[in-house]
Amino acid sequence: MTIKKNQICVICGNRFTIMEGLFLRDLSETLKAQVIKTNSFAKDSSFICLKDMQELRISRMQTVIDQDLKIDKQMSDELKKEMAKNTYVITNINDTVYSKRTTGQKLADAVAKFGGSWGFIISFSIIIVVWMTINIIHFFGINFDPYPFILLNLFLSCLAAIQAPIIMMSQNRQAERDRVDSENDYKTNMKSEMEIRILHKKLDQLNEVQWPHILDIQKMQIEVLSEIENEIQSLKANNESKRDRNTRHPTRDQKNETKHI
Repeated sequence: MTIKKNQICVICGNRFTIMEGLFLRDLSETLKAQVIKTNSFAKDSSFICLKDMQELRISRMQTVIDQDLKIDKQMSDELKKEMAKNTYVITNINDTVYSKRTTGQKLADAVAKFGGSWGFIISFSIIIVVWMTINIIHFFGINFDPYPFILLNLFLSCLAAIQAPIIMMSQNRQAERDRVDSENDYKTNMKSEMEIRILHKKLDQLNEVQWPHILDIQKMQIEVLSEIENEIQSLKANNESKRDRNTRHPTRDQKNETKHI
């Protein structure tokens, strides 16, 4: 007994058996909306063949994938655009502070480095002790600065007056270096903040959009597998019914052979 093809597909218009498709009411809401969007006259009782159903599902999957890829590309382009701005360009301190030093600035750095070391303190203490000892005990009859060492006080005052601005020159250069360091830290923080913001957007996109899309695609795959399984079961049932029919009603040749025997 042949099954009549009494179902008309709402998309292609061809006739099919009821086992070769599904009704619109059996579809998911997404696919149902897609069918109604392309065929405004479709109803819940409308029939859709399996071929058109697979094309709808593939089209839906491709649309979801393209949409997600487009959003990811927009986020990546936004990040590249932000990173290309001069706001996030880090300045090399060695190129800006130390590469253009003049002779006076180098001398000021050397004086400040030596003046702030234990070597300067020890050597200067030795000079003062030797100075005072020579002038107190009149070593070799030398007595150029008797007590209370006025010449030594004058020398120390002149040294302090000259050394202070030299050290301040070096400190100004250190302040410039600190300023460049702080600018680099600010730019680094801004760059990190922008990257974290874009990363949060991607995570939100992944959690709120892409994962539900992945679940929808998996649901479609499960539906396809269920339809395939149902079709296999129906084919097995048809084969078993034919086998039972042949068993109950032997053919005419088999009957003749039985009579001949």
